[in-house]
Amino acid sequence: MKLIILKICGSLSVGLGVLGIILPLLPTTPFLLLAAACYVRSSDKLYHWLITNKHFGPYIKNYREGKGIPLKAKVMAVVVLWVSLSFTIFFIIPLVSIQLLLFIIGACVTWYILKQKTLYLSEASHNEQQAER
Repeated sequence: MKLIILKICGSLSVGLGVLGIILPLLPTTPFLLLAAACYVRSSDKLYHWLITNKHFGPYIKNYREGKGIPLKAKVMAVVVLWVSLSFTIFFIIPLVSIQLLLFIIGACVTWYILKQKTLYLSEASHNEQQAER
């Protein structure tokens, strides 16, 4: 029963992680890390699929190994965050208090993203080449 629950939680976390790619206030990496933690305890096959996935695997591996988040991912995350937040603040939400709250949340998320270690493309390529040897 425990294994089934962990697989379900892991799969839900992957789903939320994928949604986080589209929805800027939903974090992607924590959900993918949670999925990896659930899968490693319940299914070698699912864990291997997640870690070797061409879209999610490198982000999870680099983050877990303390190498950082790729610069391109950081820039994209901050740009998408502020484009969607700006649209929501200026055109959707009429209440100033909620607009201010969204701005503060956006500022905190931006600060968190930017304070994470940056993995530059040259470092990532170098690390991949060393791993292949």
